[in-house]
Amino acid sequence: MANNTAADIVKSVGGPANIDSLTHCATRLRFQLVDSSSVDQKVVEAIPGVMGAVPQAGDRYQVVMGGAVQTVYNDIMALPDMKSGGGGGGADDIDAIKARERAKGVRGKVAWIDSFFEFLSDSFRPLLGALLGASFFITFMALMATLNVIPDWNAPGVTLEPQWAFVNLMWQCIFVFLPLMVAYNASKKIGADPWVGFGIMAVLMLPGFLALGDGVEPTNVFGVDVTIVPIFGFPLTIFDYSSQVFPPLLMAAALGPLYKLLRKIITPNLQLIFVPFLAMLVMIPLTAFIIGPIGVYAGAALANLLAAINGFSPFIFAIVIPLAYPFMVPLGLHWPINAVMLLNIQTLGYDFIQGPMGAWNFACFGATAGVLVLAMRHRDTQMRQTATGALAAGLLGGISEPSLYGIHLRFKRIYPRMLVGCFVGGLIIGTGSWIMSLPDGITTQAFVFTSLLTIPAFEPIGLYAIAIAGAFFTSMFLVMGANFRTPEQQAEFEAVRDAAEAAAAAEHVAPAAVEAGEARAIDASEPSAAAATAATATALLERVAIEVAAPLDGEVVPLSEVPDPVFAGGTMGPGVAIIPAGDTVYAPAPGVIAAAQPTGHAFGLVLDGGVELLIHVGIDTVNLKGEGFDVKVKNGDRVELGTPLVTFDRKVIEAAGYPLITPVVVLNADDFGDITPVLEGTVTAGTPVITVLPKRPATDATP
Repeated sequence: MANNTAADIVKSVGGPANIDSLTHCATRLRFQLVDSSSVDQKVVEAIPGVMGAVPQAGDRYQVVMGGAVQTVYNDIMALPDMKSGGGGGGADDIDAIKARERAKGVRGKVAWIDSFFEFLSDSFRPLLGALLGASFFITFMALMATLNVIPDWNAPGVTLEPQWAFVNLMWQCIFVFLPLMVAYNASKKIGADPWVGFGIMAVLMLPGFLALGDGVEPTNVFGVDVTIVPIFGFPLTIFDYSSQVFPPLLMAAALGPLYKLLRKIITPNLQLIFVPFLAMLVMIPLTAFIIGPIGVYAGAALANLLAAINGFSPFIFAIVIPLAYPFMVPLGLHWPINAVMLLNIQTLGYDFIQGPMGAWNFACFGATAGVLVLAMRHRDTQMRQTATGALAAGLLGGISEPSLYGIHLRFKRIYPRMLVGCFVGGLIIGTGSWIMSLPDGITTQAFVFTSLLTIPAFEPIGLYAIAIAGAFFTSMFLVMGANFRTPEQQAEFEAVRDAAEAAAAAEHVAPAAVEAGEARAIDASEPSAAAATAATATALLERVAIEVAAPLDGEVVPLSEVPDPVFAGGTMGPGVAIIPAGDTVYAPAPGVIAAAQPTGHAFGLVLDGGVELLIHVGIDTVNLKGEGFDVKVKNGDRVELGTPLVTFDRKVIEAAGYPLITPVVVLNADDFGDITPVLEGTVTAGTPVITVLPKRPATDATP
């Protein structure tokens, strides 16, 4: 079977002649193909043992195998065709390919687009928690205003009582200093010192910078009031950069190449002093005089374009936005639109995009709810867990990525039905706005995540609530009625499920007395009684939950926050992710090391109780080839809770631009019952973070 899998994979990617090189990490086969355009992803994913396939730019292709990756890799490399031609290689081959592509000046057919959207995403994704928290404060203030507890809190000239003014500051702290946060993340992503990027942007936010324009009459440019002051004979545009995100993004994009150039021309022992100094010397004036104003004007121009479309026909705008978002979010195009929302609030005092966007979000969540109902109906434990987590993240947090990447993009039948929900929600908004003579449609005075908790932030509330309900239930019922799997996929799933349930029933040994918690006297002197006692003890032990502890100090976050769709979508299995605070990974429970990667970036463990666990230190850190990792264990070693597995150098990983976030994933989830994250937030190594429950044995109906 294994050899067949290896041969089928090679054949599905075009044969040995189409494989330029092949490597693997802890879970995935990483192909560099000659031509990836002819690879059929459905064919690849249909191969037994393949958990998923991930096409990438530059003819790169990843096949997700889970814990079997080493075996399949060895089987592929042992194929006669692979020895005689094609493929081969290892890390050196990858380096050669990268060098060759750099020499060409391109990474792939659309690599620059991938890099651009990755830059946008990584500049904003770390801020989601802070933005979400701030949006709840905004919603609370909006609710208080709706209940007439406080006046219109966000209207110009309104003075709040000190206690309410203080609550108002709780969300303003995030949005006022948002440019500094974006500058830090974007500079870090681009390979520059993030604190240098932070400092450059901070100059434009100093009170003294705004004070330079005191007494000068403002000028309106692209709908933005700016003040122009001569500095050494050059015009300096004075503008309030609070909440702006285009200027820090453009600044970081220019800072990255400059930083690399300075590192090349300055000797290493002087870089610590002169690289930051010279970067700031060049970038502060460049950002203040040129990049900052360009960012402001570009954002204003885009905002004016969308405002013109909405002004021409709010009806059309309300329908187009929710229909466009399902395609914009996977590409990362929604990030610039988020920036426009912030600019609208700053310049207009309200935003008109988030209302129609809410129709998309709730259509997305409704589709997930439909999947959840079907998963419960079909006894699909894995999908039930995935859908439950995604639906909670959506309805309570307004976050669509877990639904999108974890479910919708995996099952193509969902999207058309979700689009109908988007259309219905947008149609309700457009029609309601026309009937109620709302010139800008549904509006909000603050940037919020569109969830159940933020409904009070929208005006009019009633129209918004009806629209998102229509979008939600339309998508939900359409998905429920049509199923998210094709008939062939459903038949295959049911065959696998029924076989697994039959195997579990055949192994059932727990008597009904244990199920009901009853006790009975057993004469241990009789063989049958001894056997019954042993069976009872076994059944009781099998019901004990297995606790998986945090393998390192840090912050526990949902797996959906991992910047890798394979982990974030739950393809590898359920679990959590940890943003490390330290530099040592420890065994999370007693067990045996099944796979200790020599590169130190990943470990597979079989815990006492049978849980197969993957700990993946960082994302794409396999590319470091072990640099910065000191592995403490080897395959077959027995470990206890707290046994050190590896220490890693954070600076090496961060300097290479790889995220440190560490997924902790249960690979054999189908062998168990509920797998539940215990907590989120700051945690120390050894604190339980995942609870794994055994499967509940089927009740034996035989008398």
